[in-house]
Amino acid sequence: MREFLVAGNWKMNGSAADSEALVSGIVEGAPAVAGYRLLVCPPFTYLASVAGLLTGSNIALGAQNVSQFESGAHTGEIAASMLKDVGCEYVIVGHSERRAMSGESSDIVAAKFLAAQAAGLIPILCVGETLQEREAGTTEKVIDEQLDAVLVAAGIDAFESAVVAYEPVWAIGTGKTAGPAQAQDVHQHIRGRLAAHKPELAEKLQILYGGSMKGDNAPGLLSMADIDGGLIGGASLKANDFLAIAAAAAQS
Repeated sequence: MREFLVAGNWKMNGSAADSEALVSGIVEGAPAVAGYRLLVCPPFTYLASVAGLLTGSNIALGAQNVSQFESGAHTGEIAASMLKDVGCEYVIVGHSERRAMSGESSDIVAAKFLAAQAAGLIPILCVGETLQEREAGTTEKVIDEQLDAVLVAAGIDAFESAVVAYEPVWAIGTGKTAGPAQAQDVHQHIRGRLAAHKPELAEKLQILYGGSMKGDNAPGLLSMADIDGGLIGGASLKANDFLAIAAAAAQS
């Protein structure tokens, strides 16, 4: 049985004091139940301090982005080895906001995926469709293209040490959420796409839902056969809200 992963993506929010209070609340309130794991992904500036606060807990640390380059004249970029050096285990690659706002192509995302794994990090590969693409009936086509870019660059075996997150872009920050059955259909498609290459790997792969998961809708979403946790945005910024989702994962 696959372990649940509940990952908090703080995006560009909070202060040093906010991050300390948030992590302290999560560490104190996290249910000690086997079968699920918590992950927090603060802004770059707070990674080192949050790593210290997580010492002794079973909560993992991740970053929100990574450079595809290892070193050199890349002002403002952060190498995967630097993230590993401050204690990160995971890094998000290809988040819809990076694809849309920073112009990251699927080829760039694939390069970041490779860079993360080369440094010993677990990439969380984000895939998903916009409202326009969903209404046009091209959801599966869009997701297949995003997955295939990584498959071509890294090969199916790379997914042994990776996580996939399905982001219905139309549900991020809008208050809209894909219904459990609707989300399950896409998760099942993702698993099936990878199973065509290696069924036993696809069966073990964690696939997270990343579209406005909250404490009230988490139980329904997490009850679906192919939803293995969540990539949480707004609800990860308050310890009680994040812990409500963690509790749903612990009970699923």
